[in-house]
Amino acid sequence: MKFSLIAALVVFALAQGSQAQVPGDIQRLTEYFEEMKNKMTEELNKMVDTQDLASQAQTFMESQTARLEPIAAQLQEKLKTISANVEEQIRPMTENVQAQVPPMMEKLQTYVDALLQQVAERTKAVSY
Repeated sequence: MKFSLIAALVVFALAQGSQAQVPGDIQRLTEYFEEMKNKMTEELNKMVDTQDLASQAQTFMESQTARLEPIAAQLQEKLKTISANVEEQIRPMTENVQAQVPPMMEKLQTYVDALLQQVAERTKAVSY
């Protein structure tokens, strides 16, 4: 009988010890799952924020492009007009210069020929 009483007491002590450890394990598991839940929530929020930011950037770019396209078209038209006006103003000057260049070249050629002839004559006079 003493033996069965001691065995019962040992079994009861072991049962109490294992039950005492169970709340600690449950507490650790609860903390672990709580941490996992918080991390997953944080990561999900980051992904949603990142996607939202990308979407906002895309929307911003589209709106700015739509706003700037008419301005760019107006600027291009103004530049065409200015270019045409400048060309109209420069064309007479260009034609005038083109008309003056051939006579100037002929005069220059005549001057160079005369200069070369003088050099040749002086060279002949010095060599004799």
